[in-house]
Amino acid sequence: MTAVPPNPTLEDVARMAGVSTATVSRCLNAPDKVVERTRVRVLEAVRELGYLPNFGARAMVARRTNTIGAIIPTMANAIFARGLQAFQEEARRLGYQLLVASSSYRADLEEEQARALAARGADGLLLIGLERAETLTAFLAQRGLPAVVAWTYGAEAALPTVGFDNRAAMRGLAGEVLRLGHRRVAMISAPVAHNDRARARLEGLRDALGAAGLDTGSDTGSGTGLRVIETRYGLDEGGAALARLMQGETPPTAVLCGNDVLAAGAIRQARALGLRVPEDVSITGFDDLELATLVTPALTTVHVPHQEMGRLAARCLVEMVEQSARPRPAPLATELRLRDSLGPPPVV
Repeated sequence: MTAVPPNPTLEDVARMAGVSTATVSRCLNAPDKVVERTRVRVLEAVRELGYLPNFGARAMVARRTNTIGAIIPTMANAIFARGLQAFQEEARRLGYQLLVASSSYRADLEEEQARALAARGADGLLLIGLERAETLTAFLAQRGLPAVVAWTYGAEAALPTVGFDNRAAMRGLAGEVLRLGHRRVAMISAPVAHNDRARARLEGLRDALGAAGLDTGSDTGSGTGLRVIETRYGLDEGGAALARLMQGETPPTAVLCGNDVLAAGAIRQARALGLRVPEDVSITGFDDLELATLVTPALTTVHVPHQEMGRLAARCLVEMVEQSARPRPAPLATELRLRDSLGPPPVV
């Protein structure tokens, strides 16, 4: 039995597979260009030897590492999982590996993570949302490091955006709520500080209320203003916020939530309070996660094209890396998913 070298080389793989080093390289980098029987033989040799490509040497020649970094606000939020999975799959198809970091919704940590990924040779970065430290934007420009922003859209943004109009999406949902006759409306929102997506969704609700001639200011206790509770992401947090909103003589007849998880928590809390959804209070979400169809009643929400957004973001970022061109994709469309948690206001 042939001894396996401790640090196998490309030449070792070629020797074991009975092919040239060029064929091994082509098999690893462009497998579709190698006939199947040869590819199988090479990959068996790679596995048997435990060979790892020398990406450092390759990067010195190509001036690229074929690695992309992604910095998401939090690992705890299922909202990012679907889009990030699609992003990784498309990046891999295009020949790039993904490194993921989290900023915890902190601009200083996002910049720290971006610098760390750049130091490790990331060819480009996926970022979330428009709001970040100016020093990070300057760093990206100084380094010439391509970056794409997702989960939002801004035609005039400093960095290319791949996403949707959060404000318009919430405005459309709020318009449907108002069309059904609701006039006492409240919102459970993620914290809007350092979160332009949450802020845009709140602004979209205010837009719809204003267009209907309703008070968009803070609720002073009369029930005529807009009451907003900002809270962290979570079922318990959504439930606690709903409990607070339903206190008093003029509780809202419709509660719009900034995401589906908050909405699911609100529905659960409504049941605990003896309230029927939507007969006593309507509750809506945003994102259209699988959770939206699992709760009872099924959740009216905004469908976000997470997978399409992830794939498009990967293609745009690779285009920037390889062609030094700024992509200008059109905003992606969102859709209303009208389900059982939204109905007319109760008859007084």
